[in-house]
Amino acid sequence: MQITVKRVVTAVMIVGGAITGYQILSRPQPVAAPQSVAETRANAQSFDQKIEVIEPARDESTPPAEVHFTSAEVSAEVAQSMGAIPAATPGHESPPSSPDAVVGSGNVQIKGYQVQLQGDVARGQFVANVAGKDVYVTLAGHLGSENGYVTFDPTEFKIGEFNIPVSLVNSALQKKLAEQREQLKLPDGVASLRVADSELVITQK
Repeated sequence: MQITVKRVVTAVMIVGGAITGYQILSRPQPVAAPQSVAETRANAQSFDQKIEVIEPARDESTPPAEVHFTSAEVSAEVAQSMGAIPAATPGHESPPSSPDAVVGSGNVQIKGYQVQLQGDVARGQFVANVAGKDVYVTLAGHLGSENGYVTFDPTEFKIGEFNIPVSLVNSALQKKLAEQREQLKLPDGVASLRVADSELVITQK
C-alpha cells in the first residue's frame, strides 16, 4: 500500500513540475501545518500499523475491514516513502523536517510535499525546482479507485497564487497515470480507496 500511495503522488508531482509555461514564483499559503521529524515518524508509524489491519487474508465469515487515515498520517507516509525522514541516530535528536528537504530527483527536483484532506478532496502542495527556480505547485482533486486501480480526477491546479484551468493539465496528468497504470494497481488485499469526511479510507477486499 505504501508503494501505491507513493506512486500516485510521484505521478502528480512529475506532471505538475513539467508544466513550466506558467511559472509564478509567489509563495502561497501552505495547505497544512509542517510536522517535526518526531511527529512525522509517529504519524508514519500509525499509518503502517493501520495498514497491518487489512494486510492479512480476510476470513469469509467476517465483514471487510475499513481503515481511516488522517491528513497528517498520509503526509507522513508520503515523506517516509520518498525518503524525506532522516534516519534516527541513538543519542542524536534530528532537526525538524525542512520544506527545502529534497524528496525527489530527475529533471524536476521536488523539495517538499504536504497533503491535506478536506471533505472528499485530496489537496497536495510541493516545491519544484525547475531550472534553478522554486515553483510552488498546489493540486487538488478526487482520489479514488476503479476496477482495481487508483484514480485521480483534478479539481484545482495552482502555480504560486495563480489558478490554472484544470482543463489545461488534466490530459497530461491522465496520460502520466495511464503510463503508470500497472504501478497504480491496488494491492491484492485492498478492495477500494477513497477520500471521505476529510480522511483517506481504504477498504479490505
